[in-house]
Amino acid sequence: MENEILKALSARKSVRVFTDRPVTAEERAAILKAAFQAPTAGNQQLYTILDITDQALKERLTDLCDHQPFIAKAPLCLVFLADCRRWPRAYRAAGVENPRKPGPGDLLLAMADACIAAQNAVTAAESLGIGSCYIGDVLENAEQMRQALALPAHVVPACMLVFGYPTEQQQNRPKPVRFREEAVVCENTYRDRTEAELREDFTLRGAGVPEFDFDRYLQAFCNRKYDSDFSREMSRSAAVYLKDFT
Repeated sequence: MENEILKALSARKSVRVFTDRPVTAEERAAILKAAFQAPTAGNQQLYTILDITDQALKERLTDLCDHQPFIAKAPLCLVFLADCRRWPRAYRAAGVENPRKPGPGDLLLAMADACIAAQNAVTAAESLGIGSCYIGDVLENAEQMRQALALPAHVVPACMLVFGYPTEQQQNRPKPVRFREEAVVCENTYRDRTEAELREDFTLRGAGVPEFDFDRYLQAFCNRKYDSDFSREMSRSAAVYLKDFT
């Protein structure tokens, strides 16, 4: 089954090189409006969006997010914050005495809200011919990030998105292969994949890689991503943010 929306979702890929063409005020407004219309827990919109327009701040974010220079060059940069602060402040303003302190569940719900809104923004941008890339590294360097973005307690970066018109090279670049349905969908209850199934899953996903070697690929990927310095820093920073919720 296929339609225009399904085709667009399937074709979408991350864009890290942009042309000099700006994102117009009308396009920005349309992207934000789409974000606001995303599904949200109890219609609370448990997020705040920072529109990063200051070039010096963009460059600071580039530095804090693993020194990725395309961030500073992006025509539009939005940081989606899980905001567990707005509603308790409103409760107190309305005369609610001592509303409870936000807990881990509130944070997880707000993180989901922020990421769902972000994906709506991505889809809206794609419909306008504007590419995008998620920057998960915004969760790193908690102390410096809090200072750079003036983040108070109970406000946590969920993700950053950069937008711009893709270069021809980026448009033509192949999209990485995804896992098959069997590898990610379980019926009713969770089931671990067997080692043989894992080998098959990853080998099929690596079909576009010449002479794919499961052992060599996974060992290298673990070193480059899962066991990397930036992944360890992300976990450390997440623990810093979590202190406000425990």
